[in-house]
This record gives sequence, structure tokens and C-alpha cells, in this order.
Amino acid sequence: MVNLDAADPLSAPLREAVGTELTRFLDARGRALAELGPETADLVDLAVAFTAGGKRLRPAFCCWGYLAAAGGSELPDPVLRAAASLDLLHVSALVHDDVMDSSATRRGLPSAHVQLAARHAAAGRRGDATEFGRAGAILLGDLLLMWSVELFNSCGVSPQALAAAQPLMSAVRAEVTGGQYLDITAQTCEPLDARRDAASVLARVRRVVEYKTARYTVVRPLQVGAALGGASAELLATLARYGSPLGRAFQYRDDVLGVFGDAELTGKPAGDDLREGKLTVLVANAMAAASDASAERLDQLLGRTLDAAEVAEARAIITNSGALTATERDIEASAAEALSALDEVAEPARTGLAALVGVATRRDA
Repeated sequence: MVNLDAADPLSAPLREAVGTELTRFLDARGRALAELGPETADLVDLAVAFTAGGKRLRPAFCCWGYLAAAGGSELPDPVLRAAASLDLLHVSALVHDDVMDSSATRRGLPSAHVQLAARHAAAGRRGDATEFGRAGAILLGDLLLMWSVELFNSCGVSPQALAAAQPLMSAVRAEVTGGQYLDITAQTCEPLDARRDAASVLARVRRVVEYKTARYTVVRPLQVGAALGGASAELLATLARYGSPLGRAFQYRDDVLGVFGDAELTGKPAGDDLREGKLTVLVANAMAAASDASAERLDQLLGRTLDAAEVAEARAIITNSGALTATERDIEASAAEALSALDEVAEPARTGLAALVGVATRRDA
């Protein structure tokens, strides 16, 4: 059992407890998978490596959602295991995301598909190493998804609590997958479309943010935890009013870090979103507000292998357009909206959730 601290809602003991549950589960699953053959050790090694770090935000929201419903500060072990399953789901999505985006790094390590390709090449195996790496990473993501379901279903809460939370877990799995498809579809739009119809482009990008990030990162984890604690329909609705704007603010901070973040802190190359050509709220705002020449130049830079000077040039265009300032205002406004929804939440969960607003929005990684 873990005691949560409202003044430090993402405390080291909470993060360590989640990590311990994941290690215990993956050790057991790894031993079972080894019965298929020694080759499967590659998948287990990568699962362990990529679940070892991270912010543990989704498990934390789940835990605080539980306390919002159940009261007190004590978190039972079965709820902790249920919360930890959300990190397996998250790493599954990250592995797949890196394949789709051809991202070379994740959490300061080579991405799963890059590592598997390197192992293939080092072993001198037949066939294309890059294709092997991509195929193996897809299977790793699938395996992590199935393991997340298994960990949640076997967490040990009562059958009644599990039944109450299952529809919400089903929803988050579907929403993050559907949101990801919305995202890859949105990325087929021309960034310069934001100059012709900024409202439509921004609405589309914000819909992606709602389903790919806000519900997946904040709303559903909160509601799953609350359902495990016996939450009323009213409390579930309150948590959605808090979680949706906070999830948007979280993604907007990610968008800023994807362009302006420090590579040593984010674990991604500086300006990585620019190289991937991501159409984010930040980029859409820049396209809409920049001069014609600057917008055209930014469009030329997106989706290319950029050197440091070109990253700096793109950053300057975005900053000078006012898009960075506008996005920071959106983050502040969304954070304030989330805080205003907490009036009906009892202590200590109210203080813990209020502190998580700062954790989610005022960060450098």
C-alpha cells in the first residue's frame, strides 16, 4: 500500500511503486514468453527498457482519481497495479508512434525499431534490417497492449469495481487508437492550409488533441481510478471537466517542447517535431499569423532533415509570428479552466489534482 502526498502528487515513492509493479509483472511475463524460444528475449529486454522511465503521469492520474472517489490518502495495491497497466498501454502507443513517425530516439535511447534493426544487422541475418526492425517494433507494441489488458484484468480489485472500470478502459484503448488515426489523417493536410482557413485547420488539430492526448492522458485514467473507488456519475463528469482542458494544455506543452525543448531533457533531438513535419497547434498558429514569405519558408523547412541553423530559423519564424506566445496563453487558460473544475472534489484529492496541473503544464521534458 502506498500513501499519496497531495503536496507532491507525483512523488518518488509513487513512481517507484509503479515501477516495482511493472518490473514484477514483466519478469513473470518474460519467463512465460521465454518458453517460446530465446529469440523473444529481445522483446522483453525492450519492454523493460522503455517502461523503466517516463513521467508516470497516467498512473498518477488514475491513483488520484481513485482517491477523489474513495477519500483518504491510502492507495491499495490492486489499484496501484491497475494504474501501472496504463503505463504498459502508453509504452505500446509510443513504440507504434515511433514506427509511424520514423523517430530515431525515445527517452534518450534508440527507438525500439532502431534497436531491433541494429541487432538484426549485428547478427548478420538475412533480409533488410530496417524492415525487420519495423516489424519487430509493431509486434512489441502489440505485445505491450495485450500485457496492459492482462495486468489490468488481474490487478485484484473486486469484481464489482473491475466491472465499473472496464468500459472506461475499453474507451481509452479505442480513443487513443482512433485519435492516432485522426492524427495521421490530419498530417496529410498542407500546413499552408492554415493561411486559407485557419479556423478549420485548428479545429481539426484540436480534435486530434482531445482524443489522442486529453482523454488518453488525463480524462480516462482519472475516471478509471475513480470508478475503481466507487465514483458517482457526477464525479466522473467533474473529472472530465478537469481532465479535458488539462490534457489539451499538456499536449500544447509537448508541442512547444517538440520545437523549443532541450534535447538533453526531452530525450529527443532539438526541433524533432519540425523534422517530422508535425502539424500542431503551434505550427498552425504560426502559419496563420506569419508573413507570406515566412510562412512559405516555414513550410519548406517542415518535414526535412534540418541542421542547427535551420532549426533556429524555424524557431524564429514561429516566435516572431506570435504563435509561441499564443500557445503559452492557451496553456495558461486551459490550466485555469482545469483548476476551476475542482471546487466539487474533496480533499486531499483536490489539492493533489491541483498540483498535477503544474506538473503537467510547467515542465521541460
